[in-house]
Amino acid sequence: MSHERTVVQQIADLAARVAADGLDDALRHDVARRYLDLLGNSLAATELSPGLAVTAMVDEWGGRPQSTVIGSRTRLPAASAALVNGTLAHSLDFDDTHLPSVLHPSSSVLPAALAVAEARGADGASLLDAAGVGVEVTSRLGMAGYDQAARSNVFFDRGQHATSICGAIGASVAAAMLHGLDADGIAHAAGIAASMGAGVIEANRTGGTVKRIHCGWAAHAGVAAADLARFGITGPPTVIEGRFGFLQAWLGEHANVSAVTEGLGERWELPGIFFKPYPCNHFTHAGVDAALRMRAAGVRAEEVEEIELGVPTSVLRTIAEPAEAKARPESGYHAAFSGPYTVASALLGGGGLGLSHDDFADERARDPERLALAARVRCVPDARCDEIFPEQLPAVLRVRLRDGRQLEERVDVNRGGPQNPLTDDEIRTKYRINASRALDPARVEELAEAALALPGSPDLGRLMAPLSAAVR
Repeated sequence: MSHERTVVQQIADLAARVAADGLDDALRHDVARRYLDLLGNSLAATELSPGLAVTAMVDEWGGRPQSTVIGSRTRLPAASAALVNGTLAHSLDFDDTHLPSVLHPSSSVLPAALAVAEARGADGASLLDAAGVGVEVTSRLGMAGYDQAARSNVFFDRGQHATSICGAIGASVAAAMLHGLDADGIAHAAGIAASMGAGVIEANRTGGTVKRIHCGWAAHAGVAAADLARFGITGPPTVIEGRFGFLQAWLGEHANVSAVTEGLGERWELPGIFFKPYPCNHFTHAGVDAALRMRAAGVRAEEVEEIELGVPTSVLRTIAEPAEAKARPESGYHAAFSGPYTVASALLGGGGLGLSHDDFADERARDPERLALAARVRCVPDARCDEIFPEQLPAVLRVRLRDGRQLEERVDVNRGGPQNPLTDDEIRTKYRINASRALDPARVEELAEAALALPGSPDLGRLMAPLSAAVR
């Protein structure tokens, strides 16, 4: 690519080329697996209050029925369906994670692409191609906020939710591709979406349900931005790197522009994005892994006198502070952002692939046994974890037993990433556990087969049918 092209123009060039030529088979298969994962996560969230509230709101908005709401017979305008489905995708914090940007790229992009693809009558390969490019763009924009020297994400340090901020642009690129816009039109869509991304993550610390709609709003913004571009609204050519552009506005002097463009279209971030095995904040996963290993080795909760959870210093703000709130989370959702609670739950035993949705039900978050064990967990910074973070999200668990023994379990590599991947069977198991909360068993398997067959599907009918029928 010519270095004379601006950043958004280079992104648009890639998108236009992929729209014409397609992704390779391996990347299409990767995106199909991410759709399987996302649809399961979304189906499991259909009865939660955020998705119900957003559905009620957009139903009141009204409009032309174009696209399916996941787990419902309801059809809405594409932007509204993207809003609901993006909310569902992120509601359980079970969505995939890109490192070291530490954002969830699929939950904003895939719902936007699905809504537009259905409205436009696209085939499966076109859906996967658009979603794949959108996820790549989202991840690279997130990487622009990674401060290598400080080993931290500037978005998060400033209280901004990179997932939704960057996801709005990625979603707009995917939507524009599916609308058949040329490179100039795709660039305009991205330039418009740059004014729409938003998200403050204080809810991670002290409560509130608003974070659950962040990906929905990003998906909605992406679809709307592509529509505005179709109708003639334009964006600035230097919207990413300009003096008053996206990176300067969000990141200031810390912005790394080259992270967005270096190797774009040649080296893909997409296949290295982590799948989550547990339905909780990704910063808690290594602690869960360590606790599960200790439990498998014979450690029982009743034997535990004291627990020390060592994590990267910057992670403490999310899973350990305020300490009182993390030891006694106000709900199951807030328990998913608690280092003490997740470690206690893993030692007491969970379901699924280690911990399940039941471990984060509101009644479990009030369970006296779990809370008593969580109160014995002290979260501290760990120097080795700081060295590894955020290429991985490591932890070390040190346990002192009542008989005086002291045990340590260190986890440097997260389960679900390229160095310790979930197999296709494990991803499908996770999907089944999730989807069975909303669909009858036959529909669960029908939907799985349809998602994995997307690369060769002439349309999306096979995928949408089980999403909108036989809902429990």
